[in-house]
Amino acid sequence: MLRFLIGRLAVLIPTFLGVTLIAFSFIRMLPGDPVMLLSGERVMAPERHAQIMHDLGFDRPMYIQYFDYLGKVLQGDFGTSIVTKRPVLGDFGALFPATLELSLCAILLAVCLGVPAGVFAAVKRGTWFDQSVMGVALVGYSMPIFWWGLLLIIFFSGYLGWTPVSGRISLMYFFKPVTGFMLIDSLLSGQAGAFRSAVSYLILPTIVLATIPLAVIARQTRSAMLEVLGEDYVRTARSKGLKPLRVVGVHALRNAMIPVVTTIGLQIGVLLAGAILTETIFSWPGIGKWMVDSVFKRDYAVVQGGLLLIAGIIMLVNLIVDITYGFINPRIRY
Repeated sequence: MLRFLIGRLAVLIPTFLGVTLIAFSFIRMLPGDPVMLLSGERVMAPERHAQIMHDLGFDRPMYIQYFDYLGKVLQGDFGTSIVTKRPVLGDFGALFPATLELSLCAILLAVCLGVPAGVFAAVKRGTWFDQSVMGVALVGYSMPIFWWGLLLIIFFSGYLGWTPVSGRISLMYFFKPVTGFMLIDSLLSGQAGAFRSAVSYLILPTIVLATIPLAVIARQTRSAMLEVLGEDYVRTARSKGLKPLRVVGVHALRNAMIPVVTTIGLQIGVLLAGAILTETIFSWPGIGKWMVDSVFKRDYAVVQGGLLLIAGIIMLVNLIVDITYGFINPRIRY
């Protein structure tokens, strides 16, 4: 198991270096001058423009800027926003709980609905239930997030008036954040109705963000279960007279969980990418909206640091998934 972990950690090093290069190059490939954007509508003298470019280090060769950026990152310094003048790591830490709360609710919804749907679709293969589940999964996977989000807002918020349109909680409630998670902070505030308000604001973004992962998990679970249900040991378990629930839930599902767990781990990256559109549509104050605003403002430090931190989280999740394999299938530990 230790050798397995060392091998996985060794792969993360070149991956991390590659991500730093991509994060550094991405924002610089976009057209626009960050200094001119900072000045707004004011006319800036060429001398002043050159001075600010020099102060920010943008007039140096690209490779020098990159190695300077890499050295600071290795020391834990992700830079300072050229717009807000605040450390990128501090802003990320303040906004990440909102994105994490939304992503956790979305992946929980996707797993709780996707895995059972995939299992029952495999057990009822060829029936109307199987075809219905796979049809709905295909539609959910093909549906654009921005269109799906706007459709839900129009129907549930505009036409029915059941859910709020944007934000995390009603302006009627005000309390100092403790954990950054609105569901927890609303409970700790002791204000009547605060938790219910936070839940109502979370419903539509969670559904929108969970749609694609739910479809993928359901399809992957069905495929893995169909492969396992045809194995000899499953037929042997059935011939021994074991109850169908035990055969499916213990003997088949556990061995089918490795590709499913892999899919769930990969969906974390999908959630963080989908959160950018979801947070923009619902004005959710998380890192997705923060990153979009920074791209428009050409805030190099925020875009670089945000991409790198998100990539680091995804790599950490993938490492945890690899470790989980050993608990699901003991043979992998050896």
